[in-house]
Amino acid sequence: MKRVVITGVGVITPVGIGKETFWNSIKSGKSGVGPIESFDVSEYNTRIAAEVKDFDPSEYIDKKEARRMDRFVKFAVCAAKMALADAGIDIEKEDATRVGTFIGSGIGGISTFEEQYKVLLEKGPGRISPFFIPMMISNMAVGQVAIATGAKGPNLTTVSACASGSDAVGQAFYSVSRGDADVIITGGSEATISPTALAGFCSMKALSTKNDTPEKASTPFSADRDGFVMGEGAGIMIVEELEHAKARGAHIIAELIGYGSTNDAHHITAPAPGGEGGARCMTAALKCAGIKPEDVDYINAHGTSTHYNDLFETQAIKTAFGDHAYKLAVSSTKSMTGHLLGAAGGVEAIITALALEEGFIPPTINLDNPDPECDLDYVPNVGRKADIKYAVSNSLGFGGHNACIALKKYEG
Repeated sequence: MKRVVITGVGVITPVGIGKETFWNSIKSGKSGVGPIESFDVSEYNTRIAAEVKDFDPSEYIDKKEARRMDRFVKFAVCAAKMALADAGIDIEKEDATRVGTFIGSGIGGISTFEEQYKVLLEKGPGRISPFFIPMMISNMAVGQVAIATGAKGPNLTTVSACASGSDAVGQAFYSVSRGDADVIITGGSEATISPTALAGFCSMKALSTKNDTPEKASTPFSADRDGFVMGEGAGIMIVEELEHAKARGAHIIAELIGYGSTNDAHHITAPAPGGEGGARCMTAALKCAGIKPEDVDYINAHGTSTHYNDLFETQAIKTAFGDHAYKLAVSSTKSMTGHLLGAAGGVEAIITALALEEGFIPPTINLDNPDPECDLDYVPNVGRKADIKYAVSNSLGFGGHNACIALKKYEG
């Protein structure tokens, strides 16, 4: 098996666009949550979200082409081009058949679906856009990224709810380690802050209703947590075979060393009691990486700020890591970014890689009233410098999906 490294990242998030701005926001504990501005939410129980502000795709996408893309596709294409630039890769100078694209999205183009359904009802079927389907379907993130960059290698869309981004990264790791590709553009993209999606999550009572204090609404592991906060954006990384990266003198951010994937086989939305499936997933990732539980220094938790997720993920960590769970640093960066659904795993794998590179563990903000049953070290409110060598990133999704990525500080 070949060694796999991360050589570039591109991020579009509620706390910043571009690696430097984004990472500085994460380190400083900045919240990206605020009142929803993109549509009228006066009749909704939840009126807050983590929206991407000041997003202008024109630097990366022709305006005519952009009009034929859903917002989640635009996020993916722009973030992919950022990541390639950060990695210093020009695909025209590569064997394009050895460059792949694996991107996850939990929902896809729901805003386009809403807009075109309104056209159908008001104007009839003859007025539906011919671009409706190719704007909406979930695989258009990888399809358009491949077209925009010229990547002709393996191409895959992962749709596993909130584990989609992590599953994409994990499958990219497998593909490069097997020798199927030299380089893969991978991660997740999502843009679901829309009237229908918000109404659906509100109906499930899954969202926080702390509308008066939006920056304090995402409170993972807190006793007063009352639901997650919807986010949007994309996290795309360049995953590369080590010798290929070294041959071109690439800067290496971190090394990918393992991946685990399991299912709870329990419930369509609720995690299995005790986090049984999540625990097996973390154990599988460590086994794949060839490391012991006590080797791990940091976990970027799924940490959604819902009652059962935070409780059962805490229990899963205790099961997978035993007594070492109390020596780990665990943080939920969703406290800052909100929950980016299918993009969360891509963004959080990037955070984990940057944490390893810099030796800095980001905080869980808004953790002022810890839940007594959530009793691990969640790095409350302020991040810290630390010499971390191994880390994992967890993603858990509706349908019982669990995904875990294991990473290592690159040491040559």
